Amino acid sequence: MILIRHIPFLKAVFLYTITAFGGPQGHYGMMLKTFVKQRRDVTEAELLDLLSFCNMLPGASSTQTITLIGYKRGGVPLAFLTLLIWILPACCIMGALSFLLIYFDNNAINVQWFRFIQPMAVGFIAFSALRLYKVAVNNTITRVILVIVSFITFFLFKTPLVFPAVMLCAGIATNFSSKRIPQKTNNPKKIKWIDLIIFLSVFAITGYLSETATRQNWENRKSINVFENHYRFGSLVFGGGDVLMPMMYEQYVVRPQTKRVQESKRDVLKMTKEEFLTGSGMVRAIPGPVFSVAAFTGGMVMKNEGNVSHIFGCVLGAVGVFLPSALLVLFFFPVWNNLKKYAIIFRSLEGINAAVVGIMVGAFFYLAKDILFTDVQLSLSTFIIDVIVIITTFILLEYSKLRSPYIVLACLLLGFLAQWF
Repeated sequence: MILIRHIPFLKAVFLYTITAFGGPQGHYGMMLKTFVKQRRDVTEAELLDLLSFCNMLPGASSTQTITLIGYKRGGVPLAFLTLLIWILPACCIMGALSFLLIYFDNNAINVQWFRFIQPMAVGFIAFSALRLYKVAVNNTITRVILVIVSFITFFLFKTPLVFPAVMLCAGIATNFSSKRIPQKTNNPKKIKWIDLIIFLSVFAITGYLSETATRQNWENRKSINVFENHYRFGSLVFGGGDVLMPMMYEQYVVRPQTKRVQESKRDVLKMTKEEFLTGSGMVRAIPGPVFSVAAFTGGMVMKNEGNVSHIFGCVLGAVGVFLPSALLVLFFFPVWNNLKKYAIIFRSLEGINAAVVGIMVGAFFYLAKDILFTDVQLSLSTFIIDVIVIITTFILLEYSKLRSPYIVLACLLLGFLAQWF
């Protein structure tokens, strides 16, 4: 019954979920608009703290961030409900796609409606970068960190470890000054180890069972393999979907074609290149987490085992890839809050927060470059329209009270109309 008072929050999470396009960087701008500016569930400083923390962990960072917003409002039960609402719509869409591909040509999917979603997402990134800049960058060292991290992010955007690495270095840099030391607080609380124990236990047990099931040719070995593969992906990925996709591609497209696997005649999980590219492209055109592609890959590698196994594969893939993110974030966040009571961590936060803003600035220029450079090659009119979409999105977010879902719907409508011209 206590959760009833959180229904307005869960409704806001659902509306955010079905309109959260643009990947993690775009998601942050929508979080800022919805949960900070409109609902005030967290402050700008608190959201920045959550972003800094989640970007240092492996897994789905935007998923971890929205889960922690729920955690701060209502503890573990609300965090769990928030996570479910966030991942279910996208996972259902991607799971359904794995069935639909069997019945029609891959090329039959028309994503023209999503034509203006990418420039819209860049506008969201610009909005969040500016708002968090005002909170995190306020002295010489943070300005220097912002500039350096922006350049590093721009040139190494798709390098897996660049985000935790720059935040670690930024945290060290602000520790050279001893001026910003917090007042003494209570002793850190006792750490609850259960989430970390579960995380490590599942990692070890599924790895052992997966290898054993394959070697001994167990009847349900593929189901175990699907869960183990996706749990491993979710446990080891730094850098979000751009890093997850190549790992999946290597596992399910490249590896089955290697000489060693073919000579052993092992019945490994696999899919075609065309199938994988369709799923990885489609997941960027729907709202929600990019990691929801796991529901698609889990289903596709089980499609020849029957409809029940196909559905089970979708579920196992989704649960496997998101479970590590939830366990890690719920274990380490209380630890992180305890550590912040120490002066060295408190000073590090100044640099880490500035680095997060630098990552957003670098992401803005990197993604804008990708979109606009492609536009110039297509036509000048396309370039101008995308620039207008970026600027208009930013202005509406910064200077109007228009809710994020309406901006998304307007861009979808614009994409729908554009296909007729």
